[in-house]
Amino acid sequence: MSEELDALGSTLMGEALDALAAGESFGVLLAVQDAAGVVSSFEFTDDGVEACLKGAYDKVRMLGKDGGTAHKNGGLAAPVRYAIVYEGAIADDNDNYQDALMLEFGERGYRSYSAYSLFSGRGRGNGFVWADPAPAGEVEPLL
Repeated sequence: MSEELDALGSTLMGEALDALAAGESFGVLLAVQDAAGVVSSFEFTDDGVEACLKGAYDKVRMLGKDGGTAHKNGGLAAPVRYAIVYEGAIADDNDNYQDALMLEFGERGYRSYSAYSLFSGRGRGNGFVWADPAPAGEVEPLL
């Protein structure tokens, strides 16, 4: 993973964790970055998490195919990396589910991966706790 992809994913995940600590809700968050370092961010909220996640996937693919031309007015050229964050749950060994922040990330020409961070104390400010991200496996590359 490049330093730029690590920074993009870490920043997006940090923003989502801050929102959870404050008790704010969000849908699926997407950040894409071009080779010059220009970042465009999107939020998908108008449907369930699965449909919003599909919307984020489709957005990355579309931007990758059109070279960013649909968003040139925002300064974004062809994206070379992306990060997607959303809320989910992870089953433990006893099939009990724990809240988790899910992260998917990838870079053009490389494999794409996912990770998760368990959390508790939503909306409790300083009482909000989260675990370091853990790998969740390889996912389909979008670029």
